[in-house]
Amino acid sequence: MPLDDIRSERIKKLNILREKGIDPYPASTARTHLISEVLKKFGVFAKSKKKLTVAGRIMAMREHGGSVFLDLRDGSGPIRNGGSNGVNKIQVYFKEDILKESYRLFLDTVDIGDFIEASGKLFKTKRGEETIEVLAWRILAKSLLPLPEKWHGLQDAEERFRKRYLDILMNNEVRARFILRSKIVSAVREFFEKEGFLEVETPVLHPIAGGALARPFKTHHNALDADFYLRIAPELYLKRLLVAGFEKVCEMGKNFRNEGIDAEHNPEFSAPECYAAYWDENDMMKFTERMFLYVVKSVSKKPEFEFQGKKIAVKAPFPKIPFKELLRRYALIVDYDKETQNSMAMHAKRLGIDTAPFDSKGKIADFIYKKICRPYVMSPTFVVNHPLDISPLAKKRSENAQEVRRFQLVVAGYEITNGFAELNDPQDQRARFSAQKKEYERGEEEAHPVDNDFVEALEYGMPPSAGLGIGLDRWVMLLTNTKNVREILLFPTLRPKG
Repeated sequence: MPLDDIRSERIKKLNILREKGIDPYPASTARTHLISEVLKKFGVFAKSKKKLTVAGRIMAMREHGGSVFLDLRDGSGPIRNGGSNGVNKIQVYFKEDILKESYRLFLDTVDIGDFIEASGKLFKTKRGEETIEVLAWRILAKSLLPLPEKWHGLQDAEERFRKRYLDILMNNEVRARFILRSKIVSAVREFFEKEGFLEVETPVLHPIAGGALARPFKTHHNALDADFYLRIAPELYLKRLLVAGFEKVCEMGKNFRNEGIDAEHNPEFSAPECYAAYWDENDMMKFTERMFLYVVKSVSKKPEFEFQGKKIAVKAPFPKIPFKELLRRYALIVDYDKETQNSMAMHAKRLGIDTAPFDSKGKIADFIYKKICRPYVMSPTFVVNHPLDISPLAKKRSENAQEVRRFQLVVAGYEITNGFAELNDPQDQRARFSAQKKEYERGEEEAHPVDNDFVEALEYGMPPSAGLGIGLDRWVMLLTNTKNVREILLFPTLRPKG
């Protein structure tokens, strides 16, 4: 039957209820027990012959002459016990001899997908199925559209993402994935608190799009008659709090970058960040090891997980590999220090990577690293000592002034954290911003803008510090064994319909 016809039939049923003075969308329910409670104490409740009231959505109906069996489901399942999909269902038995006219009303007005309240006593069928024998029922919400299995289903991936509520409702694997995501987020927050970090909230609307190299989303504030940017990173505000005297701060927030969409990137993404005074990048790497192990054990119950058919062990200390060593090993760039912008562009061309005339030597190297080198790094590994020109907020290495004290944690080919010893020399920072400005004037849209207010904050003094940004969505991808970021976002960014 066409969808419009199904909807019309359901509206007729809705009108029957209203004509009988029944509100098909009541504001409250008389539920006495969750289905999970009924199932857990079924024997006790059945023996007492106590009348119970449950509520939920009808997921299946089986009619047998003068009786109907339903599968009634609610969301009361345990969600913290390793892989539960967070739902419970119980069989509900409607019998004409018991319900009389109410039974006929049920048949005439109720469909799969409706929410109902059912009151009755517990018994087991001849097959041993735990069941509620209904003595009274009430509609709680009449559905006007059928669940996916009753029409065309949700076979198209984009349709699943647009109607995620149906995807979760009908697919227990999807539901379990998002419950696991919630657990990962909780574990990160718990670890920050355990390690003494103060959780703060900084602005999402920024007058200057700073804290990372990226293209921002731009908006306009009417009352102030000023342009603002959705934040690409909270870094510069969090470091102001180190100036203010807080020694450990973190933020569990969202960032926004006006860039391409692919299997690894969504324009809006979760990116917890933290900063610790009197730490350097080595302290932060040790912290990262502890955190990643804590999160993995929280969801896997052991220091390992499986991703795309490979078991990945998480054992500290993680190895460290210099950025330019990966270029030598996998891209055959023997001595990065002797390369020029032109020669790096030639290497990129050899490797099938497009570049622009304004791309710096370091940016081209980063293109090569991401496409050619990083996929080879499977076990948790720190990539260290990145080029200066793609790291305008990190301290230089005393051993090589063209490199910075930066690290990225890479697992299964994914960058899942980015951290460094923070630049706290205001004169050096101003010079770096000026260099970035020149890059922007040459056409580099991702260059970091000059932020004089932040430099002024540094002039009041910021202690030696280290910072860390976490690619939380990629952590979730790894720990849910998922290769497409849209599968782990409840509502990913999609092209508007129409």
